[in-house]
Amino acid sequence: MVEDRLTDGVRIAQLFASEVTGDRGRLRDLDVTDADPDAEPTADGALAFRLVETVGEGDQNDRDDNDGGSIEGAAVADVYVQPDRARVEFRRAPERVADAAGEAGLRVRPKAVRPPRTLVFLEDGADVKRVLPALEAVAGSGSE
Repeated sequence: MVEDRLTDGVRIAQLFASEVTGDRGRLRDLDVTDADPDAEPTADGALAFRLVETVGEGDQNDRDDNDGGSIEGAAVADVYVQPDRARVEFRRAPERVADAAGEAGLRVRPKAVRPPRTLVFLEDGADVKRVLPALEAVAGSGSE
């Protein structure tokens, strides 16, 4: 049984980004953008990257074409690094995210802004797999 836990916020965020970009099944319409490989963790959290929804070349839906052959869509979530964890700020479907992340046993908190957001804390490397249902809950949900 594994006794060591991964609690480095930067490494947790890197694992999360790898999980999203490596999943060409359920999460194929999500991509990492605005990545800062030199993000230094802070107590308040430093932006490490954003997750955006992409659509295929033939389905533009009023979105701008980028050089990669996909169309960049609206931001789905922002990922911040702190010394001992990563924080995901979901921009869509706050109730669905809270339900899915809560059911997975993750720490969840609402953020009182307009439009509302849901914060999910990844405090261990294992939490990367546990947050995927919350991410799936917002993939393809539009700007709800």
